[in-house]
Amino acid sequence: MTTKPMHWLVGAAALLASTALVHAEDMAALEAAAKAEGMLTTIALPHSWCGYGDVIAGFKAKYPEISVNELNPDAGSADELEAIRANKGNTGPQAPDVIDVGLAFGPQSKEEGLIQPYKVSTWDEIPDSAKDPDGYWYADYYGVMSFMVNKDLVDNTPTDWADLLKPEYAGQVALAGDPRASNQAILAVLAAGMANGGAAGKEAGEKGLEYFKAMNEAGNFVPVIGKAGTLAQGATPIVVMWDYNALAARDTLAGNPPVDVVVPKTGVLAGVYVQAISAHAPHPNAAKLWMEYLYSDEGQNLWLKGYCHPARFNAMAAAGKIPQELMDALPPAESYEAAYFPTIEEQGTNKEAVVGGWDAVVGANVQ
Repeated sequence: MTTKPMHWLVGAAALLASTALVHAEDMAALEAAAKAEGMLTTIALPHSWCGYGDVIAGFKAKYPEISVNELNPDAGSADELEAIRANKGNTGPQAPDVIDVGLAFGPQSKEEGLIQPYKVSTWDEIPDSAKDPDGYWYADYYGVMSFMVNKDLVDNTPTDWADLLKPEYAGQVALAGDPRASNQAILAVLAAGMANGGAAGKEAGEKGLEYFKAMNEAGNFVPVIGKAGTLAQGATPIVVMWDYNALAARDTLAGNPPVDVVVPKTGVLAGVYVQAISAHAPHPNAAKLWMEYLYSDEGQNLWLKGYCHPARFNAMAAAGKIPQELMDALPPAESYEAAYFPTIEEQGTNKEAVVGGWDAVVGANVQ
């Protein structure tokens, strides 16, 4: 596979036209309106994911007048959209203001009328290929699919997808989400399918399903949502997840148990996530201010600190805005040079194949 060039961008507005770029006076008005609302409701943001713990703390420190109400940290992208649907007429604490979802879920949420446009002030530094031109959704960060391995329980660290089918990994391999709802898990199936010769999209999705069917029949697949805790406990000694989640878990576990993080030799898949504001946000100005913070230099560098490549990475690197110590902490550049960035269309057809076929083909109820 050839690597697709990634472009990145961002946008902002205020109380004026919601798609007009923000200027200093508009930002002051936006901050005042957001503080008057006094709350921001997020969803599906585990603190260990992409450094979100530090990001949320940074936002709270900058805007102490705004409380952050965090819903269901372990939700998947599909769950986030469902939370908007279920709370359309609800201005209470169960209605999310903002979402962070897999790339394929951006166009879907726009088509359904679940999100509203807003271009942040750094919009022009978000690549065009990774944002909606009208500002409905835009890329926030990306990583590559990896294997997180408990070295106390796994003698031989697997280095590629084919390894995970070996008898020595019986009862050890898990996904980091339900492939019927989690973008991370859906794209893990795509990566496995690409490693088995499938072209990105429907074909790789179908080949990925056959791969996990074989893994399940071999007794290697564990139908448990894998995370740092299940890895440490031994329930899921090998978890397929984004590299930034695996690296953060490695740091959190701090050698107890020792952890290997491996980017597989084939099927190296890059996954882009996107931000959007709910069309029914109870706190729309706080939501816009949150977006401004995420796409500021401070917010972007906090994601990078969490091992994610932020949307403005290229522009910030060229401008000398990225601290060297953050660059030095990232895995070797070669892991990213080999990565394939699937298009929105490829992700969409893969998603349809995986979500629609998992139960019939694989038959493992991941929970």
